[in-house]
Amino acid sequence: MTAAPLDDRRGRWHPASEMTEKQPEIVAVMGASPKPDRYAYKAMQMLRTHGHRPVPVNPAFEEVLGATCYRSIADVPEPIDTVTMYLGKQRSDPLIEEIVAARPRRIIMNPGAENDDLAAKAEAAGIEVDYACTLVLLQTGAF
Repeated sequence: MTAAPLDDRRGRWHPASEMTEKQPEIVAVMGASPKPDRYAYKAMQMLRTHGHRPVPVNPAFEEVLGATCYRSIADVPEPIDTVTMYLGKQRSDPLIEEIVAARPRRIIMNPGAENDDLAAKAEAAGIEVDYACTLVLLQTGAF
């Protein structure tokens, strides 16, 4: 079963034929939290369940789900495939240059974490930006 096409809020549609499960990725979870009621926590769990390696990034915590939580994306010691955002614009604005400098393949702007300034700078640097929900992408095989 293939998922329906998704709109990324910029008018681009992704055909269902392009939405297939990809190889495991290293995923930086910006705004990761050890609190089970947070979507960032749920994303960490679901990314693992789907065979990806989530890397928590949040200066407020030492560890999330047994994984070292990095203070900043610049501290992550390996290349990042995807950044999934769980920070509002006010918290992500000061991190724009750092996120773009990490050179991920793509950035996912989860609901409530949309930042058009980050998206513009990322796209100018050749980084794919999706306005989508990581949990839905994983559940539908579109991640």
